[in-house]
Amino acid sequence: MAASYILLEHSLVNPDRFKLIYPAPPPPKSEQELMEAASRLAGRTLGQVARERGVEVPNNQKRAKGWIGRLMELSLGATASSLPKPDFEYIGVELKTLPVNRKGRPKESTYICTVPLTGICGLEWGQSTVKQKLDRVLWVPVEADSALAVQSRRIGNPFLWSPDREQASALRTDWEEFMELITLGELDLINSRHGKVLQIRPKAANAGARCRIPTASGETGFTLPRGFYLRTGFTREILKSAKLKVKS
Repeated sequence: MAASYILLEHSLVNPDRFKLIYPAPPPPKSEQELMEAASRLAGRTLGQVARERGVEVPNNQKRAKGWIGRLMELSLGATASSLPKPDFEYIGVELKTLPVNRKGRPKESTYICTVPLTGICGLEWGQSTVKQKLDRVLWVPVEADSALAVQSRRIGNPFLWSPDREQASALRTDWEEFMELITLGELDLINSRHGKVLQIRPKAANAGARCRIPTASGETGFTLPRGFYLRTGFTREILKSAKLKVKS
Protein backbone atom coordinates (compact mmCIF):
# COMPACT_ATOMS: atom_id res chain seq x y z
CA MET A 1 0.00 0.00 0.00
CA ALA A 2 1.45 3.38 -0.96
CA ALA A 3 2.13 6.11 1.60
CA SER A 4 0.40 9.42 2.08
CA TYR A 5 -1.22 12.12 4.32
CA ILE A 6 -3.94 14.73 5.14
CA LEU A 7 -3.83 17.48 7.66
CA LEU A 8 -7.24 19.05 8.28
CA GLU A 9 -8.66 21.67 10.60
CA HIS A 10 -9.59 20.33 14.03
CA SER A 11 -12.34 22.94 14.29
CA LEU A 12 -14.31 20.84 11.82
CA VAL A 13 -14.20 17.76 14.05
CA ASN A 14 -17.10 17.02 16.38
CA PRO A 15 -15.44 17.24 19.83
CA ASP A 16 -17.91 14.68 21.23
CA ARG A 17 -16.20 12.05 19.10
CA PHE A 18 -12.97 12.66 21.00
CA LYS A 19 -14.03 12.28 24.63
CA LEU A 20 -11.45 9.62 25.26
CA ILE A 21 -12.16 6.59 27.43
CA TYR A 22 -8.44 5.79 27.51
CA PRO A 23 -5.67 8.36 27.91
CA ALA A 24 -3.60 9.33 24.90
CA PRO A 25 -0.02 8.01 24.88
CA PRO A 26 2.81 10.31 25.97
CA PRO A 27 4.61 12.24 23.22
CA PRO A 28 7.47 10.33 21.59
CA LYS A 29 10.99 11.19 22.76
CA SER A 30 12.71 10.34 19.46
CA GLU A 31 12.01 9.66 15.80
CA GLN A 32 12.68 5.98 16.42
CA GLU A 33 10.07 5.86 19.15
CA LEU A 34 7.58 7.66 16.90
CA MET A 35 8.24 5.30 13.99
CA GLU A 36 7.80 2.25 16.20
CA ALA A 37 4.43 3.54 17.41
CA ALA A 38 3.29 4.46 13.90
CA SER A 39 4.41 1.10 12.50
CA ARG A 40 2.23 -0.68 15.06
CA LEU A 41 -0.79 0.99 13.44
CA ALA A 42 0.10 -0.22 9.94
CA GLY A 43 -2.30 -2.82 8.53
CA ARG A 44 -4.99 -2.02 11.08
CA THR A 45 -8.34 -0.43 10.27
CA LEU A 46 -9.44 2.99 11.47
CA GLY A 47 -12.25 1.27 13.38
CA GLN A 48 -9.83 -0.94 15.31
CA VAL A 49 -7.64 2.00 16.29
CA ALA A 50 -10.65 4.13 17.23
CA ARG A 51 -12.03 1.42 19.50
CA GLU A 52 -8.71 1.19 21.32
CA ARG A 53 -8.89 4.90 22.09
CA GLY A 54 -12.61 4.83 22.86
CA VAL A 55 -13.38 7.15 19.94
CA GLU A 56 -16.63 7.23 17.97
CA VAL A 57 -16.24 6.49 14.26
CA PRO A 58 -18.24 8.76 11.93
CA ASN A 59 -20.43 7.20 9.24
CA ASN A 60 -18.80 9.50 6.69
CA GLN A 61 -16.38 12.40 6.67
CA LYS A 62 -18.61 15.14 5.31
CA ARG A 63 -19.16 16.50 8.80
CA ALA A 64 -15.96 15.13 10.30
CA LYS A 65 -13.32 16.20 7.80
CA GLY A 66 -10.48 16.22 10.30
CA TRP A 67 -11.37 12.97 11.99
CA ILE A 68 -8.60 10.74 10.59
CA GLY A 69 -5.85 13.25 11.27
CA ARG A 70 -7.10 13.82 14.80
CA LEU A 71 -7.30 10.07 15.47
CA MET A 72 -3.69 9.62 14.35
CA GLU A 73 -2.56 12.52 16.56
CA LEU A 74 -4.28 11.02 19.59
CA SER A 75 -2.89 7.57 18.87
CA LEU A 76 0.71 8.75 18.46
CA GLY A 77 0.96 11.40 21.19
CA ALA A 78 1.05 14.59 19.10
CA THR A 79 1.20 17.73 21.21
CA ALA A 80 1.01 20.82 18.98
CA SER A 81 -2.66 20.44 17.91
CA SER A 82 -3.48 23.46 15.70
CA LEU A 83 -0.47 25.54 16.81
CA PRO A 84 1.92 26.80 14.09
CA LYS A 85 4.50 24.19 15.11
CA PRO A 86 5.28 20.60 14.09
CA ASP A 87 2.74 18.19 15.61
CA PHE A 88 5.46 16.43 17.59
CA GLU A 89 7.02 19.67 18.73
CA TYR A 90 9.63 18.14 21.05
CA ILE A 91 11.29 16.20 18.23
CA GLY A 92 10.40 18.59 15.39
CA VAL A 93 8.27 16.20 13.31
CA GLU A 94 4.99 17.01 11.57
CA LEU A 95 2.28 14.36 11.12
CA LYS A 96 0.64 14.11 7.72
CA THR A 97 -2.01 11.60 6.71
CA LEU A 98 -3.06 11.46 3.08
CA PRO A 99 -6.02 9.59 1.61
CA VAL A 100 -4.94 7.42 -1.32
CA ASN A 101 -6.99 5.65 -3.97
CA ARG A 102 -6.82 2.00 -5.00
CA LYS A 103 -3.69 2.67 -7.03
CA GLY A 104 -1.94 4.28 -4.07
CA ARG A 105 -2.14 7.80 -5.50
CA PRO A 106 -3.12 10.88 -3.48
CA LYS A 107 -6.78 11.72 -3.90
CA GLU A 108 -6.49 15.41 -3.09
CA SER A 109 -4.12 18.24 -2.32
CA THR A 110 -2.65 18.26 1.18
CA TYR A 111 -3.34 21.00 3.69
CA ILE A 112 -0.27 22.44 5.42
CA CYS A 113 -1.27 25.50 7.44
CA THR A 114 -3.16 28.77 7.30
CA VAL A 115 -1.81 31.63 5.19
CA PRO A 116 -0.68 34.67 7.22
CA LEU A 117 -2.43 37.72 5.76
CA THR A 118 -1.31 40.46 8.16
CA GLY A 119 1.90 41.32 9.98
CA ILE A 120 3.98 39.67 7.26
CA CYS A 121 6.32 42.53 6.37
CA GLY A 122 9.86 41.19 6.71
CA LEU A 123 8.75 37.59 7.12
CA GLU A 124 11.31 35.25 5.57
CA TRP A 125 11.14 31.64 4.40
CA GLY A 126 13.23 30.40 7.31
CA GLN A 127 10.67 31.79 9.78
CA SER A 128 7.62 30.53 7.92
CA THR A 129 5.19 27.98 9.31
CA VAL A 130 5.26 26.15 5.96
CA LYS A 131 8.99 25.47 6.33
CA GLN A 132 8.64 24.46 9.98
CA LYS A 133 5.83 22.05 9.12
CA LEU A 134 7.62 20.47 6.15
CA ASP A 135 11.22 20.23 7.38
CA ARG A 136 10.53 16.77 8.78
CA VAL A 137 7.30 14.86 8.17
CA LEU A 138 5.89 11.52 9.27
CA TRP A 139 3.63 10.43 6.41
CA VAL A 140 0.85 7.95 7.19
CA PRO A 141 -1.08 6.45 4.27
CA VAL A 142 -4.79 5.75 4.68
CA GLU A 143 -7.15 3.99 2.28
CA ALA A 144 -9.75 6.37 0.90
CA ASP A 145 -11.86 4.25 -1.44
CA SER A 146 -15.38 5.70 -1.17
CA ALA A 147 -16.77 2.17 -1.42
CA LEU A 148 -15.16 1.34 1.94
CA ALA A 149 -16.81 2.32 5.21
CA VAL A 150 -14.65 4.70 7.24
CA GLN A 151 -14.16 2.11 9.98
CA SER A 152 -12.93 -0.48 7.45
CA ARG A 153 -10.23 1.65 5.85
CA ARG A 154 -6.72 0.44 6.54
CA ILE A 155 -3.68 2.38 7.67
CA GLY A 156 -0.53 1.90 5.63
CA ASN A 157 3.17 1.77 6.46
CA PRO A 158 4.49 5.13 7.71
CA PHE A 159 7.74 6.75 6.65
CA LEU A 160 9.76 9.83 7.55
CA TRP A 161 10.58 12.42 4.90
CA SER A 162 12.49 15.66 4.53
CA PRO A 163 12.55 17.69 1.30
CA ASP A 164 15.68 17.25 -0.78
CA ARG A 165 17.50 20.30 -2.17
CA GLU A 166 15.35 20.51 -5.31
CA GLN A 167 12.09 20.10 -3.40
CA ALA A 168 13.12 22.64 -0.75
CA SER A 169 14.01 25.15 -3.47
CA ALA A 170 10.65 24.68 -5.21
CA LEU A 171 8.76 25.12 -1.93
CA ARG A 172 10.69 28.28 -1.08
CA THR A 173 10.23 29.79 -4.53
CA ASP A 174 6.46 29.27 -4.48
CA TRP A 175 6.15 30.57 -0.92
CA GLU A 176 8.13 33.73 -1.66
CA GLU A 177 6.09 34.47 -4.79
CA PHE A 178 2.82 33.99 -2.91
CA MET A 179 3.92 36.17 -0.01
CA GLU A 180 5.01 38.95 -2.37
CA LEU A 181 1.56 39.01 -3.95
CA ILE A 182 -0.10 39.10 -0.52
CA THR A 183 2.19 41.91 0.67
CA LEU A 184 1.25 43.92 -2.43
CA GLY A 185 -2.45 43.44 -1.62
CA GLU A 186 -3.01 41.14 -4.59
CA LEU A 187 -4.31 38.04 -2.80
CA ASP A 188 -7.43 37.97 -4.98
CA LEU A 189 -5.24 37.58 -8.07
CA ILE A 190 -3.94 34.22 -6.83
CA ASN A 191 -5.64 31.27 -8.52
CA SER A 192 -5.17 27.54 -9.05
CA ARG A 193 -2.53 28.12 -11.75
CA HIS A 194 -0.12 29.81 -9.34
CA GLY A 195 2.58 27.71 -7.71
CA LYS A 196 4.42 24.65 -8.97
CA VAL A 197 4.28 22.61 -5.77
CA LEU A 198 2.26 24.85 -3.43
CA GLN A 199 -1.28 26.16 -3.76
CA ILE A 200 -3.26 28.78 -1.87
CA ARG A 201 -6.96 28.04 -1.48
CA PRO A 202 -9.81 29.28 0.74
CA LYS A 203 -9.80 27.47 4.08
CA ALA A 204 -12.69 28.13 6.45
CA ALA A 205 -15.19 26.19 8.52
CA ASN A 206 -18.01 28.07 6.79
CA ALA A 207 -18.49 30.42 3.84
CA GLY A 208 -19.25 33.35 6.14
CA ALA A 209 -15.82 33.39 7.81
CA ARG A 210 -13.80 36.53 7.16
CA CYS A 211 -10.40 37.88 8.20
CA ARG A 212 -8.65 41.22 7.75
CA ILE A 213 -6.23 41.81 4.90
CA PRO A 214 -4.37 44.85 3.49
CA THR A 215 -5.53 45.87 0.01
CA ALA A 216 -3.51 47.24 -2.91
CA SER A 217 -4.71 50.75 -2.02
CA GLY A 218 -3.28 50.42 1.48
CA GLU A 219 -6.66 50.14 3.18
CA THR A 220 -7.95 47.21 5.25
CA GLY A 221 -10.34 44.78 3.62
CA PHE A 222 -11.93 41.46 4.51
CA THR A 223 -11.60 38.09 2.81
CA LEU A 224 -11.99 34.37 3.34
CA PRO A 225 -9.16 32.76 5.31
CA ARG A 226 -6.69 30.95 3.07
CA GLY A 227 -4.60 27.84 3.47
CA PHE A 228 -1.35 26.55 1.98
CA TYR A 229 -1.67 23.16 0.26
CA LEU A 230 0.74 20.75 -1.39
CA ARG A 231 -0.22 19.86 -4.93
CA THR A 232 -1.09 16.22 -5.54
CA GLY A 233 1.68 15.98 -8.14
CA PHE A 234 4.23 16.86 -5.47
CA THR A 235 2.94 14.36 -2.93
CA ARG A 236 2.77 11.74 -5.67
CA GLU A 237 6.50 12.21 -6.29
CA ILE A 238 7.17 11.91 -2.56
CA LEU A 239 5.29 8.62 -2.46
CA LYS A 240 7.13 7.30 -5.50
CA SER A 241 10.51 8.15 -3.99
CA ALA A 242 9.56 6.37 -0.76
CA LYS A 243 8.42 3.09 -2.29
CA LEU A 244 11.66 1.29 -1.53
CA LYS A 245 11.45 2.40 2.08
CA VAL A 246 7.85 1.36 2.62
CA LYS A 247 6.79 -2.24 3.03
CA SER A 248 4.08 -3.35 0.60
